[in-house]
Amino acid sequence: MADYQYIVVDEPLDRVRRITLNRPQKRNALSNALRSELFAALEAADTDAAVAVTIIRGAGPCFSAGYDLASDNRQNQPFHTAAGIGNWPRHVAEGCFRIWDLAKPVIGQVHGHCLAGGSELAAACDLVYVADDAMIGYPAVRSISPPDNQFYPWLMGMRGAMELMLTGDTMSGREAAASGFANRSFPADELEARTLDMAARVAKIPSDLQQINKRAVHRQMEAMGLRQGIRAGTEMQALAMYTESTQAWLAQLLQKGLKEALTSRDASFGDGRTATKPGA
Repeated sequence: MADYQYIVVDEPLDRVRRITLNRPQKRNALSNALRSELFAALEAADTDAAVAVTIIRGAGPCFSAGYDLASDNRQNQPFHTAAGIGNWPRHVAEGCFRIWDLAKPVIGQVHGHCLAGGSELAAACDLVYVADDAMIGYPAVRSISPPDNQFYPWLMGMRGAMELMLTGDTMSGREAAASGFANRSFPADELEARTLDMAARVAKIPSDLQQINKRAVHRQMEAMGLRQGIRAGTEMQALAMYTESTQAWLAQLLQKGLKEALTSRDASFGDGRTATKPGA
């Protein structure tokens, strides 16, 4: 198995491979270096006859807080996406479809924060199991743009998606499961065992049949326009980057740094970095 710097790969059960995002000190921020390793590991599992299903989880206190805003996401992208306006949102959507189009099922195991790009990664998985107290959302709508991968309406319906898009609020794991974003939620201390239980059940079915089972569901979603809708959503994200509000926030980010920019963004909402700590 390959050596990795930003992920850890193991096999906790027979026919089950697990990929752990391993930048806990950065809340598993999705840099292009990490994403390159992630896609390589996913594709390696997809071509390994000994693997039937892959789990993605995060090390440390959360699944992923999103894309790495401290790095230039235009550099060293893990696969080629045509350049020009909208390169990044198109690149993100193409990455999600790379997971979508794998033959073998991928399971997202989500705990703690699962925000912005982290929620896009989870949404690309075939099955998603979350901790009851996970915090899932897309707070970037408050300062930058709608999602690069506009999956919320497809998973949650118009009303649930609209509320999240108009507030940037997060939902708990329980709410995510009730809304359709996730399959089920569990107490945090049961999440790993319950996810492995489900992976073992999925792994019982032969991979040549399972890939058709997976595609059968995907083709129905595509017939309803999911792939075209996600693609169209990338233009909305690109357009938002040119608004006066986004440009002002990006200028603040460059001038004052990420922590202060995020604090300013969330202060009036009382969540994110500005949330009141228990016992405070």
